[in-house]
Amino acid sequence: MRVNLAAAAFALTVAATAAHAGIIINSSVGGAPTGVTKENFDTLTPAIGGGGVTPTGISVSTTPDAGVMMGNVSGIYAAPFLTGGNGFGFGPGGTNQADGQDATAYLAAGATNTSAGAQVSITLPALERYVGLLWGSVDDFNTLSLYNGATLVATVTGSQVIAVANGDQGPDGTVYVNINATGATQFDRLVLTSTQHTFEMDNLAFNPTAIPEPGSLALLGGGLLGLGLLRRKSRR
Repeated sequence: MRVNLAAAAFALTVAATAAHAGIIINSSVGGAPTGVTKENFDTLTPAIGGGGVTPTGISVSTTPDAGVMMGNVSGIYAAPFLTGGNGFGFGPGGTNQADGQDATAYLAAGATNTSAGAQVSITLPALERYVGLLWGSVDDFNTLSLYNGATLVATVTGSQVIAVANGDQGPDGTVYVNINATGATQFDRLVLTSTQHTFEMDNLAFNPTAIPEPGSLALLGGGLLGLGLLRRKSRR
């Protein structure tokens, strides 16, 4: 969670599609697809080290340097920014959340920067093949790890979901990340870690059946990702 250093790069970061061992990652301004279970964590009590079980059957546990947060603390953590459909279906009773900074509870790892082992652990009700999450102020030092029991099946870093992972706290820096399993891959636990301030997330969606990726979004993501790679090469 750092200040915005490259707002002009937003055109290159609104969508990105990439394949990794066992998973396909799609990140965009838009939110979760239809036909999934949605969890906003609003029943959890905000607290460092907080957690609990949600109405959708998700179990959340955190270390003392992570927790259930609300609002912002300058230079430490900031609520994800809702825009372009990121909050659709995640409000009370399945309503849509308003655009702007998330005014409800969200999860954060590395919120006080006092423990190198800080993490948020999210245990899903069953083995899944799809998960989506609102990833706020994406940093390159944020890491999402997917597990099947105790076995690590995939990792996703901030630089894999947005072209410029510089901690932008505005609409440019938050994306909705949809992850689909490939082959025999399944997962039932997500672990959020961050080596610096902070990995913030909210609005989790999950489904045991992989969600087909919209073709138009995939093409757009591939094109923008290519532009981002060309832009990086031109700097060398």
